[in-house]
Amino acid sequence: MEHNNSIGCVVSECEYHCKDDNFCTLNKIDVVKHENVAKTPECTDCGSFKTMR
Repeated sequence: MEHNNSIGCVVSECEYHCKDDNFCTLNKIDVVKHENVAKTPECTDCGSFKTMR
């Protein structure tokens, strides 16, 4: 699976994780927030995450 050098990722449980190294295979990802105002990294997540089949 070809990866995107611009999106590093260590979440191997994601369908889009490159199995050969720690990168994402998507061209772009959506970053989402849990709070009205995101003040810390913990307030955000990768909205493109998809559970492996």
